[in-house]
Amino acid sequence: MTDHDLLHSDHPDGDHAHGGLDDPQAHGQWAFGTGFDDPLAGVDTTVPADVDPAALGAYCLMLGDDALISAQRLAQWCAHAPELEEEVALANIGLDLLGQARLLLARAAAADDAVVPVISATSPIPADDALAFFRDESDFRNVHLVELANGDFAQSIVRLLVFATWRLALFDRLRTSTDPVLAAVASKGVKELTYHRDYSARWVVTFGCGTAQSRRRLSDALAAVWPYVDELFVPTTEERILARSGIGVDPSTLRAEFDAVITQVLSAAETELVPGPRIGRVAGRAGRAGLHTGQMGYILAEMQSVARAHPEGVW
Repeated sequence: MTDHDLLHSDHPDGDHAHGGLDDPQAHGQWAFGTGFDDPLAGVDTTVPADVDPAALGAYCLMLGDDALISAQRLAQWCAHAPELEEEVALANIGLDLLGQARLLLARAAAADDAVVPVISATSPIPADDALAFFRDESDFRNVHLVELANGDFAQSIVRLLVFATWRLALFDRLRTSTDPVLAAVASKGVKELTYHRDYSARWVVTFGCGTAQSRRRLSDALAAVWPYVDELFVPTTEERILARSGIGVDPSTLRAEFDAVITQVLSAAETELVPGPRIGRVAGRAGRAGLHTGQMGYILAEMQSVARAHPEGVW
């Protein structure tokens, strides 16, 4: 199976996407799963001998958790967006990120199965779903930015612009990763993230060049989101190790590109970024170390509650 097959394959039953449900042998699907197939089925997930499996697993968790929590936040706009067109756009962006999360969490589990929570000996839960629904807050490795409350539409747009601009720069470099799975995920993700960035950038310009109220909302959104930007560029030990081996990317190398893009967008929006307070780290720890904001517990309670109530549920 090629990278293209991995990321673009259709359901095996092309004439009937739900054909497997009619097969008695196919019953036993976990009730809350994200798909019917192993997302990495047929892909060589062997970790090279010179790569630490734990470091690769941790790295994939970081990138997967960023996408997962961001997708969950975007899903909260369902039935609440200003217009139907924007609701559909945000939903599609969330689905793109959910797809990235699924592949990255599956890669984390394949690299280091020690990261996967143990449910029970009879559990039908795939590894990527176990990672999404059965880890505790301190086991998540996402940055604080993606946890931030949606706020108004302007705040969600600014948060998306910051996240997509940073992640696009990261994935662009990750396309040359020596890990074929990461390279394939990044190659597909670059196309998605380009749209995410451009969509949010257009809205930022609309806010900035609009009414006095829209400009105020944009300024308030920048003030709320910007304190969380610096964390995106602080490398962890795993990121440094994997960057040296050609598998990962040191996020500190992304800052210049990120700043250039944001400056260009804000210039077009006729808006200046007013420097403000920055969110500090606690004893050098932040989201990558499992230390999260007060919002994270509420996000996980909403996302995980049904799955945790019925961990053995099948259909």
